Order: sequence, then C-alpha cells, then structure tokens
Amino acid sequence: MIGVLILGQKDFAEGLIQAAEHTFGTRPPAMEAVGIDYHEAPEQIAELIKQRLARIDQGDGVLILADVFGTTHTNVARHLLKRGRVELISGASLPMVLRTLTYRNLKMDELIDRALTGGFNGIICATNPAPPERKRR
Repeated sequence: MIGVLILGQKDFAEGLIQAAEHTFGTRPPAMEAVGIDYHEAPEQIAELIKQRLARIDQGDGVLILADVFGTTHTNVARHLLKRGRVELISGASLPMVLRTLTYRNLKMDELIDRALTGGFNGIICATNPAPPERKRR
C-alpha cells in the first residue's frame, strides 16, 4: 500500500485527514499530515517531512499531496522526491485525497493519474456541473 503524506498550512493537512476519516469511518492507515508553521526554518520542515515519510512508507512508496506548489514546504519536499517511490502532487483537495485513498493499492504512476482525476473532477460549477474535457497526464 502506498503511504500518503499531506502537507499544508497549519490545520489544512490534518483537516483533510479528518474529513477522510469521517468519510471512511476510520482513520486511514499509513497516512499522516505535516501542518506547516511558517515560522519554522526550512531545515525543521525538511526534518518533519523526512520523519513522516520514513514512518508511513511500507515499502511501496509515498505520495505527497500538498496545498500549494512553490511554497517552502513543497520546495523542501521536492528535494526528497524519488521517481516512482516518493512523488508530489500540489493542489490537494478532499476529492483528490479520497480518490488517492481509494486506489492506493495501484502502482505509483496509476495512483498519480487517479489522484489527479479526483482533483480535476472535484472542481464543479454548480450552474454547469458537466466537467470540461481535460487532458490526462
């Protein structure tokens, strides 16, 4: 099973996990959050991310879902990426998290596609609910 690490400002990351717990009725295994305090140095953030990665990697790798690309925590996480083992997707949302948790027994590339689809398809305009056509990765 691929581990899932959520990075986000303060309570955002843990909030996504709590929402997933509510949806599935239990806290998903091999899933953790790193709530970022922007007063922490990048080195401290890197250490927190490394610790969580080591704790949730069960041998199949870890998919990191982050709130915003280009922030300190995503820049730090990018230095820890290993193609096919530790991957990062930004723009995390609850639909993306739920899709990721549903399909995390797939291979990493397939899981990334499912996570992206969950994020894309979770964006809906209520007055025009048909999602626009999107190119797949």
